[in-house]
Amino acid sequence: MPRRDERPIVLVDDDPALLHALVFAFETDGYRVASYASGEALLARVPAMAGCFVVDQNLPGVAGIELIERLRAEGENAPALLITTHPTRAVRARAARAGVEIVEKPLMGDALGRRVERLFADV
Repeated sequence: MPRRDERPIVLVDDDPALLHALVFAFETDGYRVASYASGEALLARVPAMAGCFVVDQNLPGVAGIELIERLRAEGENAPALLITTHPTRAVRARAARAGVEIVEKPLMGDALGRRVERLFADV
């Protein structure tokens, strides 16, 4: 199957089952995927050309929005989605300032996949 884009979707989630399921789903849809179990793991090895980031907010150590803010501060401007349950006003405000869309859990149907597809279409 041809790749939708040579730049990978970069997934960060500390839930191994969810991370595995998302990798499987995106690869089945023809995307390249780079996955990380923590923000620190991603910061140690940021891919050279990310297509987009899909980051869980509730990570141990560096929280999702902080991770994206740090990536932005380092010049990484690939589009990003933050996945979380019941985001606070503060998280929503920080996400808006960073240009990050929020996708709320539970991840029902293909809502996340459609958002990622739209990010790649907009680039």
